[in-house]
This record gives sequence, structure tokens and C-alpha cells, in this order.
Amino acid sequence: MNTVKTGRFLSLILRHKPEEIGLKLDSEGWANVAELLKKGNMDMATLEEIVATNNKKRFKFNDDKTKIRASQGHSVRVDLKLEPQIPPDNLFHGTATHFLSSIYEKGLVAGSRQQVHLSSDKDTAINVGQRHGKPIVLNVNAKVMSDDGIKFYLSDNGVWLTDHVPIKYLTVLGR
Repeated sequence: MNTVKTGRFLSLILRHKPEEIGLKLDSEGWANVAELLKKGNMDMATLEEIVATNNKKRFKFNDDKTKIRASQGHSVRVDLKLEPQIPPDNLFHGTATHFLSSIYEKGLVAGSRQQVHLSSDKDTAINVGQRHGKPIVLNVNAKVMSDDGIKFYLSDNGVWLTDHVPIKYLTVLGR
């Protein structure tokens, strides 16, 4: 089985469209593993391999592996039960240069996802930005945002999340 293709399928099902296979997610985004295996036409060994080897650690089992969920990036409403965290002084957001005019107007917005995704390192931000065109990295002054009362959350796979990043906290790092 092609684990990359199956991983993309899992992202679609566990983050965006569980109804595509008739799967139900609970309020915290968990899906029943037995139901996923049956409806997704896969076996447990493949699922375990994808969870263990996914380079972005997108998926997580519960302790007894009876449930699975995506770590972040949902467009369907779920509550991951993440507690607010104090972020590092600076976080980074990778995007494509053609999105800059919209960012200058609105700041960073979640769009179809529940929250804005930020990384703790520039290299990850560059990789994210490359998926959408010519990459550009934005520095997010997370310390000042946090001091101003804006909440940050850290997902299980190390992605920093916040609801919105106003333009006043952003600096373009390079073109």
C-alpha cells in the first residue's frame, strides 16, 4: 500500500471530510479506529506505520489505539482541548508572495481552517510557503502578541496555533 497516498487520504478524512466514507468524529476530533479501518479499507499495520512515520506527525492514537485523530489543521469543527501556552518570542509563517497583499490588509487569518498555523523555525515556514508558490517567510512577534493577551496553543505535533495574527505583529523576513 502506498503510505503517502494513504496519509493524504487520512488527512482528508480526519481533518476535512469524514463524511466522504461515512465516518463520524467526536467533538474532540477522535475517530473510532475499527470503523476507520473498515470504512477506509485499510489494515491496522498500515495505519500504525503512517502514524509512526509521517514526517509531520499529523496523526495521533489514543493510549489503547482504539481512537485516532489529526493533530491540527481541521476545517471541521473540533475542540482539541489544547491549553494556552506561552510561545517563544518569535514564530514564523510561510506563505507565497502572491498572498502578501491580502495579509497586509487582514493579517494572518485561519481561512478554511480553525486556526492560523505557525512554526518555531524558518526552514519549516519556507517549506510550507513553497507549497503555494514563491515562498516568503513572515516573522510573528509572538511575545508581544502574548503580552497583549492573544492566546497561543501548541498542537501535539509541534505546530503553534492562534486565532488571528494582526498585521502589526508581522514582519516580512525576505523576498
